[in-house]
Amino acid sequence: MGIDTSGITPEEETAFLTLKARAVNDGWQRPILPDPGATAAVAAIDYDFDALGVIAPVVCQSSLRAKLLDDRVRRFIVKHPNAVVVDLGAGLDDGYRRIQPPPTVDWYSVDLPGMARLRDEVMPPGTGEHTIGVSVNDPTWIEAIPSDRPAMVVADGFFAFLTKEQIIATMRAVTDHFPSGQLAFNDYGRMVVGVWISKLFPQKMFKKVNQLRGFEGYDDPRTPERWNPKLRFVEEFSLVDAPEVELFPKWLQISSRLARYSPSMRRSARILRFEF
Repeated sequence: MGIDTSGITPEEETAFLTLKARAVNDGWQRPILPDPGATAAVAAIDYDFDALGVIAPVVCQSSLRAKLLDDRVRRFIVKHPNAVVVDLGAGLDDGYRRIQPPPTVDWYSVDLPGMARLRDEVMPPGTGEHTIGVSVNDPTWIEAIPSDRPAMVVADGFFAFLTKEQIIATMRAVTDHFPSGQLAFNDYGRMVVGVWISKLFPQKMFKKVNQLRGFEGYDDPRTPERWNPKLRFVEEFSLVDAPEVELFPKWLQISSRLARYSPSMRRSARILRFEF
């Protein structure tokens, strides 16, 4: 028997979708993101991952956006070797071991209590790695994190599950707590495409993810600047422009190239980055 997951809530369970996607990609001959931690986690957990029905677009997008965020974390650490890294809604993402930061970096993985406990069992924290098991709706979530060092805060798939008010409050907590840093996260624009995909591929998890979404999103990448004057927009990067698209299955390569000509499709899979 693997590690028990019976106490995981439906909201926490959504982390299994991207975990399985990264594990599938890790097994490819030419992976977008080598991620042995994901493969090991899937093997260790008692859960029917095959029932998720993870499809190729999810495998590719999940792996590519994780790689793009990894790249931005690495660049930040090069400039700030004493940085604090905060992964919001970390789930079972193994970014700490993929990036292998120096011992001068402290890495905080934040998630709901049940997922945090599972994470510590599946991926025991390394040197300088810490797990915080509390909802960001609890204003104390950030208090255990050092506030005197530059911070790189990432959120992969996390903000889609919050309401607009919760997103604003979380961003404000970050910019009020740290003296400086960056906030990078994946974004879907106005989430019309995701709802369409959930209808086209009616697997259980896709329906669950869309039911849990709390905010319809936005098209203008500068929107968070209007919510928080401490944020300064510095980057919008569409996944369809990444060279790793050449590692997608052929039909997805073609559709991704075509998506480059559609503003709405470009926005539906993008990385946004802000400085503060």
